[in-house]
Amino acid sequence: MSDLAALTAAVESGDHTGAAQATRAALDAGVDPKAVLDAMIGAMDVVGRKFQAGECFVPEMMVSARAMKAGTEIIEPILAESGVKPEYRAIVGTVEGDLHDIGKNLVGMMWKGGGLEVIDLGVNVPAARFVDAAREHDAHLVGVSALLTTTMPNMRAVVEAVRAADLSAKVAVGGAPVTPELAVQIDADGYADDAGAAVDLARDLLPR
Repeated sequence: MSDLAALTAAVESGDHTGAAQATRAALDAGVDPKAVLDAMIGAMDVVGRKFQAGECFVPEMMVSARAMKAGTEIIEPILAESGVKPEYRAIVGTVEGDLHDIGKNLVGMMWKGGGLEVIDLGVNVPAARFVDAAREHDAHLVGVSALLTTTMPNMRAVVEAVRAADLSAKVAVGGAPVTPELAVQIDADGYADDAGAAVDLARDLLPR
């Protein structure tokens, strides 16, 4: 098995030690660091597809994300030295008044696994904070999560604030009570019903 194949297998299976070892082996063998990163992104794509198909669940997704993190911690300094940076940046956060973070965390992990730079604002985030962060980081995407029906109206506030600030970032929404119809009503750019679908949505919304 090649080093990249071993890396892909380690990420898919959630073997963080194996992922780190395979990453180092690939780099020592002279494999292009970008190709190493692409192998990990491809593995997380597989995990996302399995999650959407009901073939794996949240714990498996989280250990795969942990395995990828073990590899990216090794490769990111090398990429930074060579001037290679993620092409796209995303802001994620849970809306003001809502302290739930599991769904938001999963989306952030999957977006990182998809090759995006992710800035996590945490929970209970006011609309103005989303705007400030999107402007500060020149974000291409703003991911907004809510779990409580009482905080869903604050999603509209985020969308309106992003529009009022004349930012080019697209706004994606999600969370257990959120629906595609709500996304349309509040003028969001997209909706995803789980972390796997959020990766596909991000790729659809990001500029080509």
